[in-house]
Amino acid sequence: MFKVMALAAGLFCAALLPVSGARAQAITDDHVVIAHRGASGYLPEHTLPAVALAYGMDPDFIEQDVVMSKDGVPVVMHDIHLDTTTDVAKKYPKRHRKDGRFYAIDFTLAELKTLNVHERVDAKTGKQVYGARFPLEYGIFKIPTFEEEIKLIQGLNKSTDRDIGVYAEIKDPAWHRSEGQDISKAVIKVMEKWGYGTRESNGYIQCFDWNETKRIRNELKYQGRMVQLLGENSWKIAPNVDFDFLKTDEGVGEMAKVVDAIGPSLDQVISGLSEDGHAVMTPTLVAAQRRHLPVHVYTLRADQLPAWAGDFRIVMTAVFDDAGIDGVFTDFPDQVVDYLAATPE
Repeated sequence: MFKVMALAAGLFCAALLPVSGARAQAITDDHVVIAHRGASGYLPEHTLPAVALAYGMDPDFIEQDVVMSKDGVPVVMHDIHLDTTTDVAKKYPKRHRKDGRFYAIDFTLAELKTLNVHERVDAKTGKQVYGARFPLEYGIFKIPTFEEEIKLIQGLNKSTDRDIGVYAEIKDPAWHRSEGQDISKAVIKVMEKWGYGTRESNGYIQCFDWNETKRIRNELKYQGRMVQLLGENSWKIAPNVDFDFLKTDEGVGEMAKVVDAIGPSLDQVISGLSEDGHAVMTPTLVAAQRRHLPVHVYTLRADQLPAWAGDFRIVMTAVFDDAGIDGVFTDFPDQVVDYLAATPE
């Protein structure tokens, strides 16, 4: 436990040190490294300390998952539920819905700010999902608003003379509208306010809901860069979206008309390794690369490897060197940045 604390403290301090701009630029030119929920392999996801730690690791972007509070404020959390990453059940034991879950949209921002954020737990068992990560009992963090996180990133951009970008995911837009909140409009408003409203700006909006992606581009007229995330139909994460179609050559062609990149899962682009140890690319990846549509794959985790990889380096070699994938979401941005920095051109 104390080794984990020491590592996290050391890495957090590294975020405050000067960074080699040449090193960061060399990586940015060739591959995109997206700090998934901040440096979530070391500190609880989507907390400002996790963002600061990620920043010091030189990624190209830091990711934000966005949900809405009861009073219409976009806040950064991966889920519409609160119970897997906060102490909401202790502080507000009677505020759950009939399904037993606690929803962010049922709490005002002031109430959300009273909660402590901890490492992710399983909703059914209450056990920490990644046992070797930051100790669960150290729930000393708070929920940030979307604007607070952008302010931190832009403030560090100024003080370190860098330009690390913002990469926001709109969570469950159809569900939010059914609850009376248009989360897409709220996210766009914040993005445009802080300078992320054009393709030249250093930001992305991503979403699993293909119908919402088209709405954002065509109806809401968002001009910034966008990514279509790819899931599976069995996940039931986006109403009336056929992911099986989107993964086909025709589907990739349709997405290429709207978005600037796609975000598939790792197993949607690499099905395994060949007999000689190289990545086997899926038709979805081939279709995207044939159209020169960038691919940002999720999620590379050093502590959760695919069945075909014996260590994290094998994964990175397959992704970057074999498959030629453009970018990755990762819980361990330092390890990916170091790999790319050491890889010969």
